[in-house]
Amino acid sequence: MKVVIVGGVAAGASAAARLRRLDEDAEIVILERTGYISYANCGLPYHVGGVIEDRRELTLQTPESFRSRFNVDVRVRHEVISIDREEKMVRVRDLSSGEEYDESYDRLILTPGAKAIMPALGGSDDPRVLTLRTVEDCLAMHDLARGPGVRRAVVAGGGYIGLETAENLRHLGLDVTIVQRSGQVLPPADIEIAAEVQSEMRRNGVEIRLNAAVEGFDTQGTLKVLLSDGSSIEADMAVIALGVVPDTALAKGCGLSMGVKGTILVDSHMRTSDPDIYAAGDAVAVIDPVTKRESFIALAGPANKQGRIAADNICGIPSEYKGTLGTSVIKVFDMTVAFTGLSEKAAKAAGIVCDKAFTYSASHASYYPGARSMSVKTVFDPETGRILGAQIAGYEGVDKRVDVFSIAVRTGMTAQDLAELELAYAPPYSSAKDPVNMAGFVISNLVFGLVRQVHWDDVPAIKEAEEVVMLDIRTESEYRDFHIDGSVNIPLDSLRGRLDSLDKGRRYFLICRTGLRSYIACRMMCQKGFDCFHLAGGVRLYRAVTEGIRSQGESLPCGAERRQGF
Repeated sequence: MKVVIVGGVAAGASAAARLRRLDEDAEIVILERTGYISYANCGLPYHVGGVIEDRRELTLQTPESFRSRFNVDVRVRHEVISIDREEKMVRVRDLSSGEEYDESYDRLILTPGAKAIMPALGGSDDPRVLTLRTVEDCLAMHDLARGPGVRRAVVAGGGYIGLETAENLRHLGLDVTIVQRSGQVLPPADIEIAAEVQSEMRRNGVEIRLNAAVEGFDTQGTLKVLLSDGSSIEADMAVIALGVVPDTALAKGCGLSMGVKGTILVDSHMRTSDPDIYAAGDAVAVIDPVTKRESFIALAGPANKQGRIAADNICGIPSEYKGTLGTSVIKVFDMTVAFTGLSEKAAKAAGIVCDKAFTYSASHASYYPGARSMSVKTVFDPETGRILGAQIAGYEGVDKRVDVFSIAVRTGMTAQDLAELELAYAPPYSSAKDPVNMAGFVISNLVFGLVRQVHWDDVPAIKEAEEVVMLDIRTESEYRDFHIDGSVNIPLDSLRGRLDSLDKGRRYFLICRTGLRSYIACRMMCQKGFDCFHLAGGVRLYRAVTEGIRSQGESLPCGAERRQGF
């Protein structure tokens, strides 16, 4: 059996290695158009910034080492330009010599990946305007950023690559501006989490221009980045990081069935509409396990798994790929941000009814040194409490919590299931009530009707409602520091003794710092016959979104004070 693999990065290299482990006699050929195989796309920004110093660390295998270990015919700088399905032949161009030849196959695996979005912008062919997708891109950016007189950089796009590139250019000492077309960075996230990211970026000296788009470049002399509002930014280099699209020209050209957003349509065995052609990685359509719809999600973990599954099926093992949640994590200076499952806006776009809960929990026991708070937004089904997705912004411990949420979403767990999870605890690592448990507790209270909540964007309407009393139950000093106009202050610890002075004919909107004290107040007042609801996420979330002000990861629960001595 002869297997030809088009593309030798994540999915392609994984498929080749798995094929060899399953069939020692197979003839395996990898055709890769760049000069590198099995390289770490996700590590490229960190070589630009010098975190990964040796460029050789970016490549997990070289063509020579892969050939030596797996007996695979690896041909770099060889581009497949067409596929003849009837003759089972691919047309190949040797990019070093320009010569073309035909290569036969018994089975073909397409792993062309995705390509950087590069709109037709005037001046984008200038060498000071770059993208970051391949090792060659990385090396060019690495050298340019260290060049003489390079002090200012503009990054077009505030997604994963845009943020990571901006951070690493900032590490080099450059002045960096991110230009983002929409009203927030990290478009997959909801605004409540994106606001925390924006604050962290600005705190580290990155300027962010929202609701603006790059429309071209003036390359005469000093580089000028031209924006949609008519203004311009002078820079010494610019990076276009507008996301990626599936690179599927080959599949389209040979008539394979196509999926959403121009992806290659595959079944659960990674087989295309041609039974002798498989596809894997960033170029294929995947099923979202929550919505059950086709989706395009370009991530290294799924790509590697899909390559392995394609190889299994070619060798007679009926492995199946069961969908992609999009679980991911990103470093933003000192902060870690992670996602899994559906965001609120993705759920609404899919027509799925959802609610959301906001919790703030310490990364480990607050009395153990070094604890810092993480912000958790959990999206759930308000009827059943089923967990649909989660987003977390914080510092240590974010990654392990999002992994638990990923399992919860994948397996259809409810809030009560989260509350009952037995998770490892010792003071340096967690709390007896883990942040995942806390999300389960809060959502269970909502589903069971023990508390009602409203959100930060409901506040303007509530302020106008004459029948509502806005009651801030934080301490007097907290209230003096900041309060929502029109609210009155009764600290929680004084509230029980003052209930008789409150009018039960009014509705009460309870406000605290993160939502914990206001929940306690709601339970107290509801049981005494008051009609009340509270602000989810408290003024911490309200100010983060409306003013861009966020706390720097304090670890104490809402209303607690750190004591000195015993």
